[in-house]
Amino acid sequence: MRYYRSVFISDVHLGTADCQATYLLDFLDSVRCETLYLVGDIIDLIAMQKRVHLPTEHHAIVQRLMDIAAGDTRVVYIPGNHDEFFRKFCGQTVAGIELKTKVVHSTADGRRFMVCHGDQFDQVVRCSPLMLLVGDRAHGLLLRFNRWFNAWRRLRGKPYWSLAAWVKSRIGKARTFIRRFELAALTVAEKGHYDGFICGHIHSAGFLRSEEGLYCNDGDWVEHCTALVEQASGRLELLHWSEAPSVLAFEPDAPHPDVTGDARPTLDPVPAGFVEQVNNLAS
Repeated sequence: MRYYRSVFISDVHLGTADCQATYLLDFLDSVRCETLYLVGDIIDLIAMQKRVHLPTEHHAIVQRLMDIAAGDTRVVYIPGNHDEFFRKFCGQTVAGIELKTKVVHSTADGRRFMVCHGDQFDQVVRCSPLMLLVGDRAHGLLLRFNRWFNAWRRLRGKPYWSLAAWVKSRIGKARTFIRRFELAALTVAEKGHYDGFICGHIHSAGFLRSEEGLYCNDGDWVEHCTALVEQASGRLELLHWSEAPSVLAFEPDAPHPDVTGDARPTLDPVPAGFVEQVNNLAS
């Protein structure tokens, strides 16, 4: 069992076939924390208008979250754009879970972070996260292929590897959007006199430190299976959780003047036989 002061997860997208529910269930069963933040897009109500995919594992996640809230852990739910319906209930507590539009989190070492989903920056950076490739349809196709590819890998005893993340990391348009999003969040943190900003939304886990503060993105449970965690000391870390859980990145140290600290999870190298696997899967 792993113990943390705080845990932040977002972009679970329950109700879709792309949700990595098995890994998330294992994560929730393997960690304990004082505060659990659900930073939006936990349930994909938009996708469920077209097609509902709610296997047993998805119901189990909802029940597990309610069980956690019924215990000693404070659970805060900050709805995102895919579960925006729940924003009308912000300010209330449902099944022990507090619903908030945003919240200020204070770390053990005294820093103050603004926490919200992050979709409010879409207009600022003038791009939707679903347009990271060439549109919603292409993004959905990539996620579907990612699902098939990893099902094929599991049959051969191989661990999870995000094909979707690997492809997106090599598209200049996606990298540009992510950097603009990060800088927009840091601007908000600086103007609000916060030490940093914590969000999700863009399915890209990582840290970025500048003189304006520390940007933290907890990633997602569709492509990356990541969570942001706070140690008892207040130090923030990014975890990846699949067959072999690991620490992806630690928050970067405070920068020297005019130096930006950038800590992003390093994508695993292309697995051996990758091209052959793709060709076999396609056939």
